[in-house]
Amino acid sequence: MFKSLRADFRIIFERDPAARNWLEVLFCYPGLQALLFHRLAHWMYSLGMPFIPRLISHLARFLTGIEIHPGATIGTGVFIDHGMGVVVGETAIIGDYCLIYQGVTLGGTGKESGKRHPTLGENVVVGAGAKVLGNIQIGNNVRIGAGSVVLREVPSDCTVVGIPGRVIYRSGVRVDPLEHGSLPDSEAVVIRTLMDRIEALETQVHTLNDQLSGVPAQALTQPSLCFTSENNHLVSDSQESEVDCSGQTTCCSLKDKEILEFLDGSGIWHLDECSRFSKD
Repeated sequence: MFKSLRADFRIIFERDPAARNWLEVLFCYPGLQALLFHRLAHWMYSLGMPFIPRLISHLARFLTGIEIHPGATIGTGVFIDHGMGVVVGETAIIGDYCLIYQGVTLGGTGKESGKRHPTLGENVVVGAGAKVLGNIQIGNNVRIGAGSVVLREVPSDCTVVGIPGRVIYRSGVRVDPLEHGSLPDSEAVVIRTLMDRIEALETQVHTLNDQLSGVPAQALTQPSLCFTSENNHLVSDSQESEVDCSGQTTCCSLKDKEILEFLDGSGIWHLDECSRFSKD
């Protein structure tokens, strides 16, 4: 326990430029104080001692604004920055050298028994106000953006943003844990891609209208025309045996990597379901 406390104390100087001396850190950092109370309460809790661990946890919440259930398991070198409003559930597990900001909740999703709170790997950064809910596994070196709501498991070396949390893969990239403010905007990338697609389709429609403007009106009513997203051209009823006009409206072919990762990361559509659209 004392080894963990030393690591908790030293990590503050590494990750907080405002930490100037040990006296200030010891008496003016609620995150460190909450961990001190929790280490003691967790030790008593593991011995099966009733009431007292919860009382210590309650006193720590009153003094620091940080609520950590004595049953939670917290690794070494964990830094809770500012900390006001942080809630850590009974069966939550926090790995070594995690960084947690104010307003974070590591909670459950119901009244189920057993393991019902999340497990954070090592070097995880959880931004201010983020909620990680349920018995899910968060991999190592994961960054969770401020205000995100994470309800699904996250693999290692990823970034999660949005509500619900969308996974953005960043494998192989070493990320500074303090650079949590420079998170990518996946929604903006996808919206920009869709806008470009719509603009291209509108250009095609205008071109087709110009081409058909000189065709007699009766000629337009003989074979009905439909637009296929597979090869981007018009086909008539005589070709319906080759192309089904009623089932071809996929809006846009899901070939863009940004769209695929956006849909998969948010749980709307998995990559294995989208793969059939990415074939030429």
